[in-house]
Amino acid sequence: MIVQGYSENVRANKSVTIKADFVVAGGGLSGVCAAISAARKGVKTILVQDRPVLGGNASSEVRLWALGATSHMGNNNRWSREGGVIDEIMVENTYRNKEGNPIIFDTVLLEKVKEEENITLLLNTAVSGLAKSDGRNIKEVYAFNPQNSTNYTIEAPLFCDATGDGVVAFQAGASFRIGAESKEEFGELFAPDESYGHLLGHSMFFYSKEVDHPVKYVAPSYALKDISAIPRHKVIRKNQKGCNFWWFEYGGRLDTIHDTEDIKWELSKVIYGVWDYIKNSGEFEGVENLDLEWVGNIPGKRESRRFEGLYMMKQQDVLGQQSFDDAIAYGGWALDLHPADGVYSELSGCTQWHSKGVYDIPYRSFVSKDIDNLFLAGRIISSSHVAFGSTRVMVTCGFGAQAVGVAAALCKEEEIKPAQVLENNRIKTLQNELNLSGQSILNVPINSSSNLLSQATVTATSTLKLTQLPEGDNWLNLNVSAAQILPMKKNEKYSFKVRVKAEEATSLELQLRKSEKSKNYTPEIILETRSVDLQIGEQEVAFSFNEGVNEDMYGFVTFMANNKVSIKESDHLISGVMTVFNGVNEKVSNNGKQTPPTGIGVDEFEFWIPNRRPEGKNISMEITPSIDAFEVSNLGNGYVRPWGTANAWVAELADSQPKLTVKWKEEIELLEVTLFFDTDYDHAMETVQYGHPEDVMPFCIQNYKILTIEGELLKEVNGNYQTINKLSLDSPVKTKGLVIELEHPSVNVPASIFEIVCQ
Repeated sequence: MIVQGYSENVRANKSVTIKADFVVAGGGLSGVCAAISAARKGVKTILVQDRPVLGGNASSEVRLWALGATSHMGNNNRWSREGGVIDEIMVENTYRNKEGNPIIFDTVLLEKVKEEENITLLLNTAVSGLAKSDGRNIKEVYAFNPQNSTNYTIEAPLFCDATGDGVVAFQAGASFRIGAESKEEFGELFAPDESYGHLLGHSMFFYSKEVDHPVKYVAPSYALKDISAIPRHKVIRKNQKGCNFWWFEYGGRLDTIHDTEDIKWELSKVIYGVWDYIKNSGEFEGVENLDLEWVGNIPGKRESRRFEGLYMMKQQDVLGQQSFDDAIAYGGWALDLHPADGVYSELSGCTQWHSKGVYDIPYRSFVSKDIDNLFLAGRIISSSHVAFGSTRVMVTCGFGAQAVGVAAALCKEEEIKPAQVLENNRIKTLQNELNLSGQSILNVPINSSSNLLSQATVTATSTLKLTQLPEGDNWLNLNVSAAQILPMKKNEKYSFKVRVKAEEATSLELQLRKSEKSKNYTPEIILETRSVDLQIGEQEVAFSFNEGVNEDMYGFVTFMANNKVSIKESDHLISGVMTVFNGVNEKVSNNGKQTPPTGIGVDEFEFWIPNRRPEGKNISMEITPSIDAFEVSNLGNGYVRPWGTANAWVAELADSQPKLTVKWKEEIELLEVTLFFDTDYDHAMETVQYGHPEDVMPFCIQNYKILTIEGELLKEVNGNYQTINKLSLDSPVKTKGLVIELEHPSVNVPASIFEIVCQ
């Protein structure tokens, strides 16, 4: 029992001082990725999150699906899902939670953080102040947890602000911006004018469900009464919920930091008014049994402060796919700006302009130009308002933030400040450390000097020579143009045979296409066009192209639209091979072709996008000469996904026990073996609501063994589903080689590996 009498003095809350190497403020996907990446490098890290759950806008409190460069698979960024820690999280969530339950995603994030012994997690704890050791350095931050009535003083030599509003950077005095730059400042032709607005607003969602009995609904008095106040109310459907209402947006004309409660109140009015409209207006049939299951109480913020770093991203960097020597991540979402009036605007809910491919994001944009020991992460990184329209999306934010975590480890190891990573070639060290963890920095392979495989000879029991994609049972109607993407060899001239079915005598136009840039997947260059006459019924069509690609790169064997023609599909899936369509994806403003107005600095081009499985099949065909892009020499080339070519070793399906043998001339000491598998980097693993057809990606090797060449079993795995598998040995093993025994993922999918790293 505790009894305490009256005191004339003010009582103080419990106070705790914590010291660490690195403090991350903000527990959204950015803060989570930064903290995990640092902790895995041995950095004692404190992660401070002001909410009871992790994930920020991706959490169960807001329930926005997390996306990045894949953009719902609605753009031309093939195999672009982000790697490293954020990939591990996305793959784990898909394995456990392919239906997209936001509560389950909460547990995935919490587990990943709590498993790291170097992370101290402070939930329900808000950073409220700080002290500086001098004008350019933070000494400590102060935080309060109302759940345990504890004040925290948190000291560290390095800090990362991933709070979204930039709470730490703001209080530290760092330069920031709110709102849009003028066209003139950076020459950004897409910069909005005042009538469109300079800020993106907040959004809140609701979930509904159908029950087995009628449910009445009486709207609260504050619910929006006049649904016509929402100009787009006619697009509302009774079965829509959650992220389908991303356009329930408000606040772009207000202070998106200090007016958040007012913005939230207005969005609550909208949600309850919309539900009243669905249930009681008489405009919808069959709504009697619909019930309101959940309404957000935490608004999902899009934009507030952006802080000035050592470099500021701009429109031209995104759309021009600018290369940077200090690149540590990439982006691929469209330049996605919204009218400031949000749900009450007469304009479209968003204006999205896509690049032809992915683009670099430089390390300098994550380093404050004013505060020497402060990293920036998440949506507050250094970018203009226009570039922010792309860099702000959550998986892109997390992807960049994990680079911050590894940079913090480098700073700790060398006792330097974040900006000094740019000196003495340290950026190359950072890039390589990131790539070893799966970052896939554009055009930056894993350094061969950090991989003992570069000193070995690698052989395989078989290597795929792709001569055919065998026929399956399904036919694909060419109501839209389709293309088989194949990793072609320089100047090779290919011939093909396909089986088609024509409803009447007609002709089929065939094209060989390629991208202007060899590592893009926008096939804007038509190398050759052919036409074949078809008779009614099934028939085999043989055709050849006299042209070839002018370097090793992907070619598009294109079948132009003719809804009187169907083509045979294949059930076989091959790493680095896929079919795309000149299709539409309205979620990302894709109507088949990007046709911008003149004078805004945006390219016009067609979209060629995949279908999601189970529809996402290859086109059945015979290929002469064979596609020889799956050689064992791909292992050790430093790339861990398709990029310009397949970059994978692939076995023959007829090889019932595929095996790789690695031999060194001399005995080596081995501490670690890392295998990089194919978890379909083209599949956008939306975290909530969307749902996915598989929990394990069909290309992924699930069962394998690693042995020394002398016969010692080092590891046996059954049931793998993750991209990166790392074998860390307790002590060095002396050996002259390795044997890796593999099982094919299925009868229609051959075993494949992108990379093997031995250290």
